[in-house]
Amino acid sequence: MRDIADRLMAWHDAGLAYAVATVVAVSGSAPRSPGAAMAVASDGRVVGSVSGGCVEGAVYALCEEVLETGVAVRRSFGYSDDDAFAVGLTCGGEIEVFVSPAPDPAVLRSFDGAVATVQLLDSVGTVLAVRPDRHVGSTGFADIERIAVDEARAMLDTGTTGIRSVRCRPGVEMFVASYAEPPRLLVFGAIDHAGALARLGTFLGYRVTVCDARPVFATRARFPDADEVIAEWPHSYLARTEVDARTVVCVLTHDAKFDVPLLEVALRLPVAFVGAMGSRRTHRDRLARLREVGMTETELSRLRSPVGLDLGASTPEETAVAIAAEFVAARRGGSGMSLTLGDGPIHHATVPDRRQA
Repeated sequence: MRDIADRLMAWHDAGLAYAVATVVAVSGSAPRSPGAAMAVASDGRVVGSVSGGCVEGAVYALCEEVLETGVAVRRSFGYSDDDAFAVGLTCGGEIEVFVSPAPDPAVLRSFDGAVATVQLLDSVGTVLAVRPDRHVGSTGFADIERIAVDEARAMLDTGTTGIRSVRCRPGVEMFVASYAEPPRLLVFGAIDHAGALARLGTFLGYRVTVCDARPVFATRARFPDADEVIAEWPHSYLARTEVDARTVVCVLTHDAKFDVPLLEVALRLPVAFVGAMGSRRTHRDRLARLREVGMTETELSRLRSPVGLDLGASTPEETAVAIAAEFVAARRGGSGMSLTLGDGPIHHATVPDRRQA
């Protein structure tokens, strides 16, 4: 919806009623991704697209229906449907479209920067705009709104989009569209552990970069699961690349000539997590060298080293799990201890249902 928000505001300001159709789920060879939107105004004007042309006519008719009734509708289009050929969806995929009346204009004004929208997939189709620190709009139900906002923030944090169930209301679903890039996982040191961590980071929804100063090791062939493989001095790359409060930095080189200048940069950046691999002896030596270059105790207190939870890991894959477990716990506010030993809430936020973006 963000792509057409300006046009929708213009329609609102002109006093035009309109309905919005949003792709909420896709399967197979679908022409558009979840979140794609098309709107139809009461004067017949159209903006946006939900299928690149395949089912626009049928969706246009649904928008007209919603404009007349004021009741939101949900409809699937697929090649196996009786009317699939008639509406032109012959690509073999399936799209699910939700059509609702115009959202609160305050939501349309909230699309600058990182934001997620939440739409209840019911007869009303209420839309919220959710930011990390606040939200706009209301569902009218405190329990649903709390869950919707928590879920949207979690999905915005990972840059994911999709349908989720509302736990407190069986049968109620919501569609969350995230308008943010996935968080970054920066892995320094082109070793076997980096390959395992890159695979796991991708699985967890991170945009993974592997960086090493040695071009012979920093190759795409060695790290096919990484989004980027960079052959550059680690501290130079980290100083110039974009990071934010969700970024995870993992230093796997355990070589002072790489570690010290890299950590000197990393520990002064506003990132979520900085961890470094190595023995306890390596850690003590590393701290001494960092103090020598002027790092303060406050800055050093951010360093997770030796990185990883104590899982008894021995292989690169097991070590990657231990490292990932620590940075997930750090980012999500978990303790890292066995759930068997506690009696508090298991989930710190809502749990996605089986349908993932």
